[in-house]
Amino acid sequence: MYRSRLRDGLSKRALSYLSSMDEDESILYYDIIGTEAHVIMLHEQGIINKKELKSILNALEQANKNGLEGIDIKEYEDIHEALEAFVIKHAGIAHGGKMHTARSRNDQVALDLRLKIRDDIIEIAEVLLDVVDMLLKRAYGHKDTVMPMYTHMQHAQIGSMAHYLTAYASILLRDYDRLESCYARVNQSPLGAAAIGGTSISIDRLRVASLLGFDSLVYNSLDATSSRDFLIEYIFVITSIMLNLSRMAEDIIIWSSVEFSFVELPDELTSSSSIMPQKKNPCPLELMRAKTATMLGTLLSCMSIVKALPFGYSRDMQESKRLAINASSIVYESLLMMHDVIAGMKVNVDKMKRVADDSYAMALDIAEGLVKNGVAFREAHKIVGTLVSYASDNGKRLNDLSKEEIIDALSDSSIASKHIETLLRLKDITPMQSIMQRVSLGSPNPDEESKMIEILEDRLNTYRSRIQTFREKISNTISSLQNVVESYLHGD
Repeated sequence: MYRSRLRDGLSKRALSYLSSMDEDESILYYDIIGTEAHVIMLHEQGIINKKELKSILNALEQANKNGLEGIDIKEYEDIHEALEAFVIKHAGIAHGGKMHTARSRNDQVALDLRLKIRDDIIEIAEVLLDVVDMLLKRAYGHKDTVMPMYTHMQHAQIGSMAHYLTAYASILLRDYDRLESCYARVNQSPLGAAAIGGTSISIDRLRVASLLGFDSLVYNSLDATSSRDFLIEYIFVITSIMLNLSRMAEDIIIWSSVEFSFVELPDELTSSSSIMPQKKNPCPLELMRAKTATMLGTLLSCMSIVKALPFGYSRDMQESKRLAINASSIVYESLLMMHDVIAGMKVNVDKMKRVADDSYAMALDIAEGLVKNGVAFREAHKIVGTLVSYASDNGKRLNDLSKEEIIDALSDSSIASKHIETLLRLKDITPMQSIMQRVSLGSPNPDEESKMIEILEDRLNTYRSRIQTFREKISNTISSLQNVVESYLHGD
């Protein structure tokens, strides 16, 4: 269709190589509504008459309802060419041939991508908030579920299951912030930039932007068709989501192992082995880690595509479309899976408590108890470290040590001898007492957890309201566009 200068058609091999049809079907809807807004503007500007407009809109509505029936899409390089061929077939060349007036595939594909990503951001944001909601629901029930927290994969301090869950929720809400910020830069209309330098035909870019619900224009025509920073930013943001999901997945994989047994995944979210009958494998979470690697590769690929492109459209950009569409699906499906995992996992409260009871992770609490009794922290650190070493060497917990053993362990410390009675009292601290003594903001103290959950729930509700506003605005815009289409199709 676009080969006016070229004498010969594309070879089958070249057509197959150039074709983007595999991913283009997911943007057909956006190509249709973008084209409807464009031709309505052309009519309002006096560039096409009402009969021509009606003929084109009728064909576009058929495509929207039934797809491109009667068109062999394999004959075309992309969905844009196929849709134009469909309209010309139904409306005739005299009418359908005017559809592409003052428009290029360059600004057309940029438009479709922005419309698609705009919707994807809303879909991803909504399911991300569902995951946060589930995290907070589970956290509320586990404020008193003590467990070790880890640094270097070694017991560090005593915490709670709620503390992990609210940490995950906090991280994901920052991802929401990034999504919403990205949305503002995606929701700008490039249409009317034409190929690269605008058009001599008197079009109204602002009218098209309004019909499609964009907040503003990508004003510069070269920028509008040549830039893909909005796409890279979007993929970066959703890759960040995957990085956070992957870390969550890693924790849950470890916790579900026999050695930990902190959590158990429901049967419906695990796989068995083809040979080992006892296996219960956390395969969805393992695949989530792998899909995160795919996302990292996608981000790097998109940045690499544009890193040395001269300003202006190049066909290299076509590959970024496929990458972005696939990336959206990965993140959306991964969020749905993590929601089900968080909702369905069984928390082994008793096992976590036993491990916390046996842990040396309360050592810092004992050291800080000495500090409160006037011991310099570095000296307290040395005293408690010596006690831990002694207990470990003798296969004992700290609260199993007798007064005589504490004296023996600290026989070389003149300072420690003054605090034997204090140490006897401090060594019997329980994991729950450990976290109850924390007074700093954001600590695992159950009272602090309650505050954090309340704060995060407030943010969650605010974000739900905002994303619903975005959805309603787009829905109302598309409904208004459809009303305009219907008025031209069925009006006088």
